Amino acid sequence: MARYILKTVIAGVISIFVLATITFFLIHAIPGGPFSPAEERKVPPEILAVINQKYGLTDPLSVQYINYMKSLLRGDFGISFKKMGYTVNDLIGMGFPVTARLGGVAALAAVLIGAPIGIIAAIWKESWADWLSRVISTIGVSIPGFVLAVLMMTLFSSYLHILPVRGLDAPRSYIMPVTALSLGPIAYIGRLMRSNMLEALGQDYIRTARSKGVKEFFVIVKHALKNSVTTVVAYLGPMIIALLSGSFVVETIFGIPGIGRQYVNSIADRDYSVVIGLTIFFGAMLIFANIVVDVVYAFIDPRIKFED
Repeated sequence: MARYILKTVIAGVISIFVLATITFFLIHAIPGGPFSPAEERKVPPEILAVINQKYGLTDPLSVQYINYMKSLLRGDFGISFKKMGYTVNDLIGMGFPVTARLGGVAALAAVLIGAPIGIIAAIWKESWADWLSRVISTIGVSIPGFVLAVLMMTLFSSYLHILPVRGLDAPRSYIMPVTALSLGPIAYIGRLMRSNMLEALGQDYIRTARSKGVKEFFVIVKHALKNSVTTVVAYLGPMIIALLSGSFVVETIFGIPGIGRQYVNSIADRDYSVVIGLTIFFGAMLIFANIVVDVVYAFIDPRIKFED
């Protein structure tokens, strides 16, 4: 296990290096630069040249790349070209707790709602509960989160005036953004749990347990559920990262001051350091989440063996 984790970490570091390199050259390949909009305000070219020189944007691209990678090795993601006085590390420190809080609530809602829906649908197959779960799953996978966000804003904020439209200042402020983020994962987890439970309930060991007089509650919880939850656990890592990255648009729509909103704005502003830094940050989180899920998966299912 330890050797597997070490190999995964080394592979992750290499992946982050490749990701940083590709992102660096792609963002610099976009026409214009961080200060190009200033040209529309007829700023004298000599002033623009001084600004670009101050931030090292007049250096050859290879020199900029080497300097950036040196800073990256020290854990320094650089300074923001648009938010004066802020580094990328500062922006991550301010925005990520908000995004993590929103994504964490959405992930918790997805598991606590999606898993029971799938379990109930499997136990009472072809009942109204099963039918309702399939309707929810179909809606969840069919409606994009940003579309659902706009629909909820129109209904609950513009017409009914019962939910706040911006920020996360109160518990009820979470209702719309969390729903927009979690409905898709709820649908996926529900469908996954339903199919896994149906497969498990049809196995011989379930029939054997029932024939021995084991109560139905223990048959479901101790046997069927235990063997159905492993694939859901494997899905949690990518789901959490998807919720955090999916919050980009949702945070922008609801005016939430999280890291996703900063990411969207930095791309529009061509804020090179912020785009590269946040891309690396999310890449590192994805690798870490996958490692954690692999370890948890091994403890849940002892049959899983990791090759050294």
